[in-house]
Amino acid sequence: MTKMLKIILATGVLMALASTSASANVHKGQKLFVKKLKPACGFTGAKMAAKHSQSEWKAIGNGAKLEVEIKKICPKVEDVKDKYLPHLYDFFHEFANDSGNVPSC
Repeated sequence: MTKMLKIILATGVLMALASTSASANVHKGQKLFVKKLKPACGFTGAKMAAKHSQSEWKAIGNGAKLEVEIKKICPKVEDVKDKYLPHLYDFFHEFANDSGNVPSC
């Protein structure tokens, strides 16, 4: 009985840790913008995020539509890796023009 309880508890802890590390990160999105997109865009992340409101960024989402929108705003951007999109989305959503937040990049 105690062995089964330990296995269930360990599984629960592992699932909790795995789910938090798989989520997107605003700060990672900011770093990715500065490193990967800022040279091609020619403007700051604050200006990029302010192109839309939070609800507009939410409607765009963090998939293929986001990549299309990035390329529309910054035509010099060639490709954005799919693994970067959730982080960039979180960054753009967090610092949208109606959020009141201003990034440092």
